[in-house]
Amino acid sequence: MLMKSLDRLEETLDLETAALLSRDLKNLDEFNRRKSQSLLEISRMVRAAETLAFDGIAAKRFERLKAKLERNQEILQRHMRAVQEISSIISGAIQAAESDSTYSAHMVRGGYGA
Repeated sequence: MLMKSLDRLEETLDLETAALLSRDLKNLDEFNRRKSQSLLEISRMVRAAETLAFDGIAAKRFERLKAKLERNQEILQRHMRAVQEISSIISGAIQAAESDSTYSAHMVRGGYGA
């Protein structure tokens, strides 16, 4: 059961990572739902088996899963930084446009000093 849950989580991580790298963002909500569900399943199983030692295969699977999670996190962080940069650029452009139009609108209408 644990191995099947690990398989599902790894598959989801692989699909999400590939989608992020290809800039295909349409299924991010679904990936997030699937990851949350898999992580909940796995954490419940691990808690139930807390007193048992995992065999070598399970330990290797957890190490591989850890590497995939770290890679996925790295790519998600890269996308978040890009979103922040874009929103900062847009915000700056809006502020510049608002401040430019404020003064030029008054001058065109014969406002100040006219």
